[in-house]
Amino acid sequence: MLRIASLCPSNTELLDFMGLTQNLVGVDNYSTWPKEVEELPRLCSDQDIDMDKVEKLHPDLVVASLTVPGMEKNIERLKERNLPYIVLNPDSFIDIGENILKVGEAIGDKELAKAAYRRYHALYDECKNFSKQIKEKPSIYWEWWPKPVFTAGGDNWLTELSELAGGRNVFAEDERASVKTDWEDVKRRNPDYVFLTWVGVKLEKINPSLLEKRPGWQEMDALQHERVIVLGDAPFCRPSPRLFIGIKKVSAILHPELFASFSQKEAEAWLYGNS
Repeated sequence: MLRIASLCPSNTELLDFMGLTQNLVGVDNYSTWPKEVEELPRLCSDQDIDMDKVEKLHPDLVVASLTVPGMEKNIERLKERNLPYIVLNPDSFIDIGENILKVGEAIGDKELAKAAYRRYHALYDECKNFSKQIKEKPSIYWEWWPKPVFTAGGDNWLTELSELAGGRNVFAEDERASVKTDWEDVKRRNPDYVFLTWVGVKLEKINPSLLEKRPGWQEMDALQHERVIVLGDAPFCRPSPRLFIGIKKVSAILHPELFASFSQKEAEAWLYGNS
């Protein structure tokens, strides 16, 4: 059986979507999905992979990433040890689909990849069709990090996720993928919703009360209408097929008139074709 090592959470999730979890022999410390990876050897932080551990696993393929600044050194170390690898660096939903085909080519199973690619694009088309039916699209501020303030810009999958969920990213016109800004700028844009997705921070550790200390906070529509929502970083900050679950969750928040409520179980079944 082909032995695969995954060096970041989004890669691990993409491999799972393709049905390749059984081939995984090691993952980075932050991979949490699927639950089967809990039993696998951990290869340290996705920005500082322990290549000694990787080499000892004798992988047939290492799936590396450049989605986070600093990951470049992992690529250099893979080259130095002559380990077989590919690099995934998706910025959009289309990129994620193309990565499925790239993995299929690397493992020598293009038919498996094509089947996963077709399933992925069926989900994508379904979401696009939903979005087209929405006339009123609430504005969203995505907070990636609180101090200094970082948010998702136009060249980021969260802008597209916002649109597919029937919303609009208030920083969509900024072409950067990740935008360092300040609270005055956010306040001036006055988003309808504030979504907290602090990267790498566990859901229960995200503290929305910290925002109340920011000047002018009480003036924002999002606070006045109790629309500050803690979402966590998964499945929003990982560019993998599980972003579709994020779309389902955000759609239910933005458009409760169309959705009774969000069901994680139903969303999982929909994503993996079990519904």
